Amino acid sequence: MKDYWSLRVGKRLASFQLHKKTLLFSLIALLLTFAVAVVSLGMGEMSIKPLDVLKVLLGTGDEQNALIVQQFRMPRILVAILVGAALAASGAIMQGIVRNPLAAPDILGVSGGASIAAVGFLLLFETASIKWLPPTAFAGALLTTLLLYGLAWKKGVTPLRLVMIGVGIKIAAGAIVTILIMFSPFLLQNKALLWLTGSIYGVDWNDVFMILPWVVILIFMAALLSRRVNIQQLGDDLSTSLGSILQLDRFILLMICAALTGTAVSVAGDISFVALLAPHIAKQLVGPSFGGALPLAASIGALIVLAADLIARMAFTPIEVPAGVFTSAVGAPFFIYLLYKNRNR
Repeated sequence: MKDYWSLRVGKRLASFQLHKKTLLFSLIALLLTFAVAVVSLGMGEMSIKPLDVLKVLLGTGDEQNALIVQQFRMPRILVAILVGAALAASGAIMQGIVRNPLAAPDILGVSGGASIAAVGFLLLFETASIKWLPPTAFAGALLTTLLLYGLAWKKGVTPLRLVMIGVGIKIAAGAIVTILIMFSPFLLQNKALLWLTGSIYGVDWNDVFMILPWVVILIFMAALLSRRVNIQQLGDDLSTSLGSILQLDRFILLMICAALTGTAVSVAGDISFVALLAPHIAKQLVGPSFGGALPLAASIGALIVLAADLIARMAFTPIEVPAGVFTSAVGAPFFIYLLYKNRNR
């Protein structure tokens, strides 16, 4: 037990243990994220040295650098970190519920529901304020999850039915999005396709303040339920015999997963494969325990999206490529590898 840190909230509300190895790897991931953030803050049309960026962060930099870093570049960095953490945490929850390393919100249709809502909004309500796009995408993710849960219900919800119906919803969502785009004006098609690819271009402090409380609160709630996720990984029969309120716990966790996905997608579009990659890497480093994998997965997810956004901005200057292109370029081969690795299971 000396290798664990224990945290208890109330007498019966929630408690979990965190392995010191998890803290070590999470700290390494956070340090790497900070280093990439400093580099990213200095990159752009006007280059700023990393040391000068650090001076700005410490409040001792000159006014011009402070204006560029704090007003124009910092919101994008923070949104990338929050989006990556939200997607990774949602993937960790989904994999814990379904008990399958191939599960992720973007593969099981949750992101597809958000995409339908967002693309429909962009194409059908041209004159509406763009401020309504995030809540629309958020609502789309939640409604899709409710649909997924309802269709999968048959005297309860099993992981297999969630996977089968989720894949079907993803395919149907893709078809609906394609139809919406086909029958829309050319300029709106470009706008919708850019959103679908996944990009953090054009975010500001309002976006940061909008998603920050959601991401922090939802990840904290998921952490408090970590023991219930671990119990579900033992199988439905054993979970029930241990006193778990299985279907209620599964529903609550799915809603947290959907809310995290909707939060991320609402500001960054459909950035694929982060929810698949980050939890899998975390489990390879610290093991399958959800309480240990969740914080590390969130840290790795933040690093992945931040690095992808930096590459997207600088790889083909002055052309800016959506960050989702680079996460897909890495994630698609990794998904094929996981399919091959788990082919006999």
